[in-house]
Amino acid sequence: MQLTARLFQVLPLQSGISRNGEWKKQDIVVETDGQFPKKICVSIWGDKINQAQLQQGNMLTIDFDVESREYNGRWYTDVKAWKIELAGENSANPVPASMPAEAGFPPPPPLPENENDDLPF
Repeated sequence: MQLTARLFQVLPLQSGISRNGEWKKQDIVVETDGQFPKKICVSIWGDKINQAQLQQGNMLTIDFDVESREYNGRWYTDVKAWKIELAGENSANPVPASMPAEAGFPPPPPLPENENDDLPF
């Protein structure tokens, strides 16, 4: 799934050591646009944390997975980012601002110059 939202808050970096080695996790809160904005807490793990992007107010495009798990009879849901970019920074698939006329489309045919136009308007 993908989401584009404004960075609202950066929570403190968490880190520790597990049996698999050292880990670090950064939680951020983003806010969506629209008539009814929503705040969403997103977790970023390990080497995907880029502090340069995580400036309050930045528009971010976040690719993420949603996962729920049960613990002691209660369900918890995580939103885990697997890719974060500044919005509009997608250099792999640039979108052209305008399409040139020679992009493979023929020009439209000329309009006929007929004085006996029978259109009512």
